[in-house]
This record gives sequence, structure tokens and C-alpha cells, in this order.
Amino acid sequence: MVAREGRPADDSYHRGMTSADMPRPGPFRLTDLTDCGGCAAKLGADLLADALAGLGADSVSADPSADTALIAGLTPPDDAAAYRMSDDLAILGTLDFFPPLVDDPRMFGEIAAANALSDIFAMGGRVLFALSIAAFPEELPTDVLTEILAGASAKVREAGGTLAGGHTIRDPEPKYGLAVVGIGHPDRLLRKGGAAVGDTLILTKRLGTGVLVSGHRQGRTTEADLAGAVDQMRTLNRAASEVLVTRGVRGATDVTGFGLLGHGLEMARASGTHFVFDADALPTLPGALDLARDGVETGGAAHNRRFVAPALTVGDGVAAAILGLANDPQTSGGLLAAVAPEEMDDTTRALNAVGVQAWPVGRVEAGLPGIAAVALV
Repeated sequence: MVAREGRPADDSYHRGMTSADMPRPGPFRLTDLTDCGGCAAKLGADLLADALAGLGADSVSADPSADTALIAGLTPPDDAAAYRMSDDLAILGTLDFFPPLVDDPRMFGEIAAANALSDIFAMGGRVLFALSIAAFPEELPTDVLTEILAGASAKVREAGGTLAGGHTIRDPEPKYGLAVVGIGHPDRLLRKGGAAVGDTLILTKRLGTGVLVSGHRQGRTTEADLAGAVDQMRTLNRAASEVLVTRGVRGATDVTGFGLLGHGLEMARASGTHFVFDADALPTLPGALDLARDGVETGGAAHNRRFVAPALTVGDGVAAAILGLANDPQTSGGLLAAVAPEEMDDTTRALNAVGVQAWPVGRVEAGLPGIAAVALV
């Protein structure tokens, strides 16, 4: 555990404290109990790749006529597991949790829930129910715990589901998230491998949540800029997902802990293509670019850089700050989708009609045989 000003480096900060001893909201700060929060706390893709190699069950059943089969799992990886129950029904399952990245308990619950629910929407599914997965200090004030759960429950209802239970353990560092169960049509799922050569890449949320949260910890992010990031992180990807499925899009993922380039590389590998991102077209949250120019980043960004480096080409003139935001771990980020050129206008209009802004950020090109890569030009 890393020491912070006014706090010892060991667990004596928590031992012997009662609920009455703990600071209360507003003096109480959830982020004082953590070293990092949100998807920036995610184990790096560079570390996970080798650890997960060979662990997943095959995605395609040995019996192609079987009514039940795991159609999305670890090999290749996707945003949620998908299990075919019948020709028109697949069960989707996912889990996501992390330490607090904001101090307001209800907002933390909302962000953690929106982030976990996003994996179902990234697969083109509908949420059925969710279960809490939580770790909290015993001394955490009861009203703080209540507000976290209330925020999460509200987001699950907004997603069309029910918070149906969960499990909580003791931990000096608070963590919260959801295990989510959903459904989708096996033939209409959004998959990382669904991109096709010639598609346009669109993104439905701005980049920069990681640097804004990190900058706030350092006292360098304005309250207005942090509020913009929080509002985006609390926003569900439900409406965007429903439009993409209706419009027949089949290639998509959500941009979270591995950053735009990391998740783009996953899609390129799954579809055997080459993703080219336009650096000048990347949408960024207010204040994020200035912080990136000043060298603010999260620890997760370094993992993301290492993960994409062997497959990444960076064009001449691409600013270091833009490259940093393309590697920035996003919490509850937007959907990255591959849309056929002839569908772009209608898809964009449909997204705008439900209040979702979509930015064209790149294109899908043919890759060299056996090589999938990403480029930022």
C-alpha cells in the first residue's frame, strides 16, 4: 500500500476505527481509501495476454448441429460470454468491478454499474438482472454503503433489469461492481470479430476519463471538467447498442480499460483486419487534452502502450497528447463500432435521434496475411 499525505502506509489507517470515527460525506473521501480507481485499476492487457493463453474453452462447439454451445468466451476473447440456448436465444454473462474513482458514493455506484452493464450492450444484448460484487471496510459508514448500492440499483433499472442480490466481503480498499446476465439473438450479436474491410469506425463517447480522474487526484482537473467526465461515465450504452443491432451492425466493442487502441487492436485481431484511426478526428472530453499535454496519465496507460506497441504504427505529426489519450484507460467508455459505408448516414441519424452522438474516427482496411494491426495517423 502506498502512503499518502496524512495517512500511514499500512492498514493501521483502518484498524480500530468505528463508523463514528470515519469521516462523513462531504469530508469523507472514498478516493482516499484507494491508490487508483475505475478501469485504470484493471490489470494490463500486456500482462493478461500470456496468463489467459490456452485457458478458454473453444468458441465453436465440436458438434455444429448442437442446440447449445459457447459461442463467445476466452478464445477468442469478447466483451461477454455468450451461450446459445436455441436458434434464437443466447444467454450473456459478464462481471466487472473496481475501486472508487469519485468521492460521491451514489455516483460511484452509478459509474460502476454503468461500466459493468456496458459489456452486455457491447454484445448487442438486453439486461435481465445483475448481482453486486463488493468489498468494503467494515468501518465504512452505513449511509455511504447504502448510497453506493442505491446508485447501482438505479442504473440497473435504467438498463431494463433488476439488481437481484450479490456478495460482499471485508476489504480495507473499497471495490464495487456487478455480475450481469442478459440475453441476445445468436445471429445478431455485436462481436469483436464482426468488422469488415471498408467499414467506417465510429465512437459514441469522448476520450479522456482516465487522465481527468488522475488529474483530479493531483488537483489539476477543474470541477467542471471532472463533472463532464462523470456525466459521461454515468451514461449507459443501451440506446447506442439498440440502434446498432437494429441497423444490422455486427462488429463492435466498448472502449474501457485497454483504451481505444487496445480495444481496437482486439477487434482488428478478431476480424483479421487493419484498423486505421484518424488522430484529428478523435473526440476528447473538455480538459483532457490539456492534461495529456502536461504529462498526466494513469498507470494503466503504460500497460496499454506495451500491449499495442508491436502492432501499432504512428503517423508523422501525431501529437504525443493524442497518442496518450488513445491509450488512456476509459471507464464506462463508448461503443466502438464498424459500420458499412452505405449504412453510415442512416446509422448516424438513428443514433442522433436517440440522443447518442457518434464520431467517425477511422476505417477498416485489409491487413497483411496473418497480421492484424492498428494505426494512428
